[in-house]
Amino acid sequence: MKLFDVYPLFDVNIVSGKGCKVWDDQGQEYLDLYGGHAVISIGHAHEHYIKKVTEQLQKIGFYSNSVVNRLQTELAERLGRISGYDDYQLFLINSGAEANENALKLASFTNGRTRVLSAQKAFHGRTSLAVEVTNNPKIIAPINDNGHVTYLPLNDLPAWEAELQKGDVCAVILECIQGVGGIQMVTEEFAKGLAEACKRYGTVLICDEIQCGYGRSGKFFAHQWLGIRPDIITVAKGIANGFPMGGVLISPDFKPVYGQLGTTFGGNHLACAAALAVLDVMEEENLVENARIIGDYLMEQLRSLRPDDAVHATEILDVRGRGLMIGVDLSVPYKEVRSRLVYEQHCFTGCAGTNVLRLLPPLCLSRAEADDFMERLKKAL
Repeated sequence: MKLFDVYPLFDVNIVSGKGCKVWDDQGQEYLDLYGGHAVISIGHAHEHYIKKVTEQLQKIGFYSNSVVNRLQTELAERLGRISGYDDYQLFLINSGAEANENALKLASFTNGRTRVLSAQKAFHGRTSLAVEVTNNPKIIAPINDNGHVTYLPLNDLPAWEAELQKGDVCAVILECIQGVGGIQMVTEEFAKGLAEACKRYGTVLICDEIQCGYGRSGKFFAHQWLGIRPDIITVAKGIANGFPMGGVLISPDFKPVYGQLGTTFGGNHLACAAALAVLDVMEEENLVENARIIGDYLMEQLRSLRPDDAVHATEILDVRGRGLMIGVDLSVPYKEVRSRLVYEQHCFTGCAGTNVLRLLPPLCLSRAEADDFMERLKKAL
């Protein structure tokens, strides 16, 4: 049997990591400005994380959600305190797509509606409802194309209000910093106007914080830069530093009904131990603040290279983002630059669209490592 071929792959076999660096099976070191697609929040192979996950595995790794799991309660309490949402409720599952699926289901259970508004260039996952609210026809199968979703231009408040006032919209789902869409930024004016309109028309506001949340933007959640408080928040990726986990933070206005939501593996003992270790490190090492400081510094360095530097064949046209979620808009398709970064400069980055390098490093990235990346990027350009 062979693997089902779904991704183009770099011919590099990564076998170990530490902090913001990884090594392949030939012993070659790479600087990681990708973080495993924003998943590695506290750094690779953090000693405290390894200790807590190992200790939990020596006790029990999994048992059914039919019994009390005190680790789930502890995680909910700590996440609420750290994020500023201590009055919300937490439902734990296994991934970001699953988080968005359950958020949309819960919204529809609550108001009985079926229509959803989503942004152009949005990405919310690849499962049934999550892919339907993703603005990419290439990955929406006919079975998922059910006409539930209207896609609207980001930051065009009148267009969104015009749809909301029809009174039939179940939910609005929004990334406050679009990731796959190329690090497109939601404006404060749009966010506040949209939140107010959702409240006025009885529509559930869902903020997808799967990529932009968990400290990556320099606040715990990216929407906190915009002064709004959504009804539902979805999280995953950085929540457990690589252990598969997702969560839905749910306003106290929603009352649980037995049987509506459920999960086999979600919130298992090992996942909770990993997530608690992440919160330990984030607090002890001030990683949210570090993301803001180093992100600001890195964007300043990147912007100093644009719009033109005669040394470089490729220009940086724009730099967008917050914290350690940064989009570098290039004058040429990213493919060759990204390939040079991997094979010649030994550095991993992400990408978006056709021309955007996407930087999603671990939140522990240091100033020295940011400088190191800049030198490698200059050579690749």
